[in-house]
Amino acid sequence: MRSTARAHPVRSSPRWWAPTSRSKSGARVALPVEPDFEHAVLAMQGAAEVDGVPVRGEMLYLGCGRRELPLRAETAAGLMLLGGEPFEERIVMFWNFVGRTGQEMAQAREDWMTGDRFGEVHGYAGRRLSAPEMPATPLKPRGRER
Repeated sequence: MRSTARAHPVRSSPRWWAPTSRSKSGARVALPVEPDFEHAVLAMQGAAEVDGVPVRGEMLYLGCGRRELPLRAETAAGLMLLGGEPFEERIVMFWNFVGRTGQEMAQAREDWMTGDRFGEVHGYAGRRLSAPEMPATPLKPRGRER
């Protein structure tokens, strides 16, 4: 598999990374990974097997504790491996937003819908996507177990 690094214009912690790879059908590799990091693999194109689990056009969450990650391309595939230190604090996730409280999620949704705080998505030909309505039940902060 050939790995390609891409720069992203977002300030970030040096304790996470997101390499991408493209592979030919049948390619196999065992990638070394940091056992204290959470990991996920996104199949951006094609089909692959990640530690024996098929991944086709979706994201597979892998958690912590791995020292290597066996990958096998079932077809020509494009994969993104996401990794980083788990959040120390409890977080709330809703749609494309991450925060600490349900109130922060409601404010993020309102800001998205009104065009405040979030920039434009350049290169997208369609209309701006609408965020889903907030759920009727309260959003609860959750933490990850290491």
